[in-house]
Amino acid sequence: MSVSIREVAQRAGVSVGTVSNVLNRPDAVSDATVERVRAAIDELGYVRNDAARQLRAGRSSTVGLVVLDAGNPFFTEVARGAEDAAADRDVAVLLGNSDERTDREDAYLSLFEEQRVRGVLLSPVSEALATAQRLRDHGTPVVLVDRTAPGSDFSSVAVDDVRGGYIAAAHLLGQGRRRIAFVGGGSLRQVEDRFAGAQRAVAEVPGATIERVATDQLTVIAGREAGSVLVERAERPDAIFAANDLLAVGVMQALVMIADLKIPDDIALIGYDDIAFAASTVVPLSSIRQPARLIGSRALEVLEALIDDPARAPETIEFEPELVVRASTAG
Repeated sequence: MSVSIREVAQRAGVSVGTVSNVLNRPDAVSDATVERVRAAIDELGYVRNDAARQLRAGRSSTVGLVVLDAGNPFFTEVARGAEDAAADRDVAVLLGNSDERTDREDAYLSLFEEQRVRGVLLSPVSEALATAQRLRDHGTPVVLVDRTAPGSDFSSVAVDDVRGGYIAAAHLLGQGRRRIAFVGGGSLRQVEDRFAGAQRAVAEVPGATIERVATDQLTVIAGREAGSVLVERAERPDAIFAANDLLAVGVMQALVMIADLKIPDDIALIGYDDIAFAASTVVPLSSIRQPARLIGSRALEVLEALIDDPARAPETIEFEPELVVRASTAG
């Protein structure tokens, strides 16, 4: 059975207001009284009801963050960036994993609304932002992460994925590759933008082609399955651009372990995100780097600015992607 603040006051022989001061403004209470109240708290095992305190204060000390795949190291870094920025403001981050499913995304957003979080950071599954719009209409600010929303008035922090896709394909073309396979599917805007950028680069080089090998997910297993399909072909591509590094790792496994191909001699391979272990794969992986931790911290800062000023104009912040060349394309 929980202990009330009134019971603490009775045990310490002080008023409820004095206990509240010890918990929230100890400088306003004498050292002897603070020591007596804290002794009563320890003796009774009192745990403050922070949720009730926040409701009375009118502002929560928690922020919700919903990511597409908590198992992807890219989103781990985004979350760390958000947590670092939140900690500087004495704010906690609650993490939800949508697993690229709209029903789970909606469930987390509804839960965060019930928990009265101060705001939400969201990496959305689809173009439809109805639930996010509802939260905002009810007074909970929402900032999109790793996604822009053209035509909407949501603030967002992301990387220019069209530019990133262009850089990746242009690098492969610059290495003399002319038959590129793009591995990645689904309905995520990020993947579509990366493919569109790659198509733009290929269109600039006469005789170059690009095909798409669709995947249901953006995982190592999905990449291995796609790679297995490609290596069985009579005419293989001479380069592969994977929509993220997890797919690229799976493709690499298929190329090396199933077909015994040499990377990049037989097929060049580039990924996207530049996650922590991209440099440590069997053949160090070239990738397009996103500043994941900076995306998370900047998104939290934008969210806090919206909390302080709900009438603030929406911001669209896009970072420039960076090509990181390693052995999988450069030999």
